[in-house]
Amino acid sequence: MKFFTPLLFFLLPLALTAQKDLPNGFDPQEWQFLQSGLYNFPEGIEGITTPPPYPVRAMAEWEEIQALCVTWTSYKGILAQIIQHAKEQCEVIVICNDSIQAKNQLLNTYGLPDLNNVSFLVAPYNTVWIRDYGPNCVYANDVDSLHLIDWIYNRPRPKDDVIPDKIGEYLDYPVFSTTEAPTDYVATGGNYLPDGMGTAFSSELIVEENGAGNPFGVTAKSLDDIDAIMNSFMGIENYIKMPVLPYDAIHHIDMHWYLLDEETIMAGLYPPGTADGPQIEANLQYVLSNFTSPFGTPYKVVRIQMPPDWGGDFPPFGEYRTYANSVFVNNIVLTPTYEEQYDTNNLKILRDALPGYEVIGIDCNDIIGASGALHCITKPIGVADPLLIQHKPLEDVYDYYDPFEVNASIQHRSGVSSAKLYYTTDTTQAYSPVDMTLTNATEHTWTGSIPGQSSDIEIFYYIEGVANSGKTLTRPMPAPAGYWNFHATFSTSASEEGFQSHQTLMDPIFPNPARAITCIPVQSERREEARIEMLDLLGRTVHVIHEGAIPAGESSYFIQALHFQPGSYLVRLSTGHGQQIQKLIIR
Repeated sequence: MKFFTPLLFFLLPLALTAQKDLPNGFDPQEWQFLQSGLYNFPEGIEGITTPPPYPVRAMAEWEEIQALCVTWTSYKGILAQIIQHAKEQCEVIVICNDSIQAKNQLLNTYGLPDLNNVSFLVAPYNTVWIRDYGPNCVYANDVDSLHLIDWIYNRPRPKDDVIPDKIGEYLDYPVFSTTEAPTDYVATGGNYLPDGMGTAFSSELIVEENGAGNPFGVTAKSLDDIDAIMNSFMGIENYIKMPVLPYDAIHHIDMHWYLLDEETIMAGLYPPGTADGPQIEANLQYVLSNFTSPFGTPYKVVRIQMPPDWGGDFPPFGEYRTYANSVFVNNIVLTPTYEEQYDTNNLKILRDALPGYEVIGIDCNDIIGASGALHCITKPIGVADPLLIQHKPLEDVYDYYDPFEVNASIQHRSGVSSAKLYYTTDTTQAYSPVDMTLTNATEHTWTGSIPGQSSDIEIFYYIEGVANSGKTLTRPMPAPAGYWNFHATFSTSASEEGFQSHQTLMDPIFPNPARAITCIPVQSERREEARIEMLDLLGRTVHVIHEGAIPAGESSYFIQALHFQPGSYLVRLSTGHGQQIQKLIIR
């Protein structure tokens, strides 16, 4: 069994014993101490050191949660805002060393109106970065008992490393720990993004931390060993690992990559050739070329801008500002903000990608210099009885006469008594209900149909499941404000070409007039080769914004207006079927 000796307390850097504000990455003293080989990572107090004895499923971040955990230490102004918003959605568990002091600070210093739905867990800790050291949620047999999984934390912070056991004791859930060979395993929550269906994404930091010559003292693992541990403890069957980025010092994937649902990746976007942009693009193409979503479909991609810091610098000279470090809390999404000129565009991108969710920005300028933001300082705990709805959203179709079949896998540990499909062609009007029927008991598949329409139309819909226990849940969770949508249009061989000439459209550019990062939104009925360029008023090309394939669905392209002289320009979208032009003013 691993332990923490008195000698190590003496040798441990002052950074830990004094609990100064440690960064998300290594403090230099910590790294020197770890390299000395004197540190032994503590085993969890109550952790079960063998994998769960049955198949498990890792929870996705957009699933329903009962609690959000934070550690009340550094960056309390940001934590207070997280608590204020999250407590309206679930319990917030505040880990602290003095509950009376924490309550007084929240009420009197940071102005929370009340502490309804806020609990306080008194426990020792080292740092604020609970995403990395907190427990990970899995469910036995997809939707049965909730279990917590505790990895060895990749920092010499012994108090942080046992927080999962404290949370497990507090909530009365079993904790399974990867602390004993041959399944001793080092990992962090910021370098792990699961989709709830057996796929997860990480950077190859996970290989370095568990491979031969690692500084943590864990037994060297091959790629197959790592995959086997993630499968037995987490239920991950498809573990996608990407090269680390050159300028992201902590190599945590949540600094530039996030999953919005089972088939949508939100990836950070830098100006061409800037900072970690080239490696992000290479990693994205690697994923798109080699993997599909759990539904067997190509991944959809939403791009979110990675802005420069206050001085206009990008890494490695500027701070690693990111909007990808967001967090779902049931019906809301908390996202970092920095400056209005960048926030406006990126908040719109998130809201467009997640209709119905309340997207709330929290200023993260104070924390981003420590290599972390909102995702890094929060840890969700799933509900004890998830009502799991998994559905591949319908795509646009060239047919509006026939019914549109909707299939969803719906599960609850008590069984599912009924399911309904709700649809409308106008979100300002009421949704119409359609009963769904169980069509495949083995796959838990429920099926319903949206009636055919009489003309080209946009259709909005959501799904509701009702468990035998009486529990009811919708997907998307904030329905009816939240929904899926698709466009149905009629086409024949004669009319389809006419439709194709309009299949790729450029939505209004924003902001316009522009002063900084500017977004060119594009919608395409299908993947198509296209060129987007800036022209002067004489029609001469000033800058090629994009040249290559435009994916099906919504995509966004960006320019940095600061790089161009003030004045009037044209933005032209060219495809094989025609051109569109918008005027852009740069001030």
